[in-house]
Amino acid sequence: MTRAALLGGAALLGAAPAQADSLRDAIAAAYATNPTLAEAQARQEALEEAPEQARAEGRPSLSAVAGAGYDDLGRGSAGSADLQAAMPIWTGGRVSSAVRASSADVAAGAQVVRDNEAAVLERVVAAYADLLFAQEAVEVARIGIERLDRQIGEAQSRFDLGEATRTDVAQLQAQRSSVVANLADAEAALASARAAYRAVVGEEPGALEDEVPPPGMLPADLADARAAAELANPRLLERLRIVDASRARIDRARADGAPSIELAGAYGRGVEDAGGSLRDYDSAASVGVTLRIPLLTGGLVASRVREAEATARADRYAVQAELRETMRSVETAWATLQAAKQRETASRDGLEAAQIALDGVRAEYEFGLRSTIDILLAEQSYRSAQLALARARSDVLMAQAALLRATGHLDRAAFLDGREGDGTVAG
Repeated sequence: MTRAALLGGAALLGAAPAQADSLRDAIAAAYATNPTLAEAQARQEALEEAPEQARAEGRPSLSAVAGAGYDDLGRGSAGSADLQAAMPIWTGGRVSSAVRASSADVAAGAQVVRDNEAAVLERVVAAYADLLFAQEAVEVARIGIERLDRQIGEAQSRFDLGEATRTDVAQLQAQRSSVVANLADAEAALASARAAYRAVVGEEPGALEDEVPPPGMLPADLADARAAAELANPRLLERLRIVDASRARIDRARADGAPSIELAGAYGRGVEDAGGSLRDYDSAASVGVTLRIPLLTGGLVASRVREAEATARADRYAVQAELRETMRSVETAWATLQAAKQRETASRDGLEAAQIALDGVRAEYEFGLRSTIDILLAEQSYRSAQLALARARSDVLMAQAALLRATGHLDRAAFLDGREGDGTVAG
């Protein structure tokens, strides 16, 4: 049975408008306008300067120094200018270890950006799904009121002809009042869902496309989901990169106790005011090699090494904890998705049955074989089945996003195709 036949022309999930907003549109708008994403990307750009700053510590430097003053003890006004140059020859591993640590920090920061993107996109999907359900819930209530209005008119005509009782009319009117109250609640929920959509997407929502193709990177089974998460979950990868940075910082702490060699040179020239004329001093130049060997640091270097080693151990434990949390989130998301799919299938079957039952009750009512209460119960069951299917479809959408985030594949391309369950996961 087709979806249009299931709905029986009720327009709950009817044909979408030609210009309806799609989930792809919402994701693109969020990438273009969401300030949380922009903040994360800007912070990552700042972090990416750290390795260059670390490398600068091992490169030549040149500075100019100038000064002027007055001496009333004999020289009067005088000034000097110097050029000073220095070039590290051997840093004991300080620079290389600092570069490795900062590069690992950048790699960890890139995973933070990925996780922020996934979090925002999960919010986009949730906002889209909630708004889709809210729009459909309002439509269900409106269609229900229209149907009840027609039934009340028919019942009133039957009452006027003596074929129905005042009770029949009153029952329909009472049901209409209940559906009007449901409509008020649905409209309030719709306003809230629209506000949530605007907050994360950054645009005013229109009518949404209710048909969303399944994402292409969904794992085929739980084993694939767990394997994909170990390879691509951004929070887990971030922890691994933090461990790399911690190991490099152990070497950096040890390097503080190693010798260093620096080549330094300077060139200077001075002048003085001699009776209204300037007189140069002889210029001076120097060059030399400086060797620094830490002999006694009061235990500072050893303490810093122990601190770095303890931090590295803590970071390794954090990896184990994050791995457990990642597996928990994967298994939870997988179970939630399977349950949502089953609810969607059951809801489709339930809607089909409710449609058949409603059509049958209406036909039997025309022949006097059913009462008004039977009509009301059938209508109520049909509306409940419509809402159950709409809710289940939204739940499937959100569960897919949660599973993609847990496996590390929730990005802007996730919902661009429909290769569901092909097991294709990025390494």
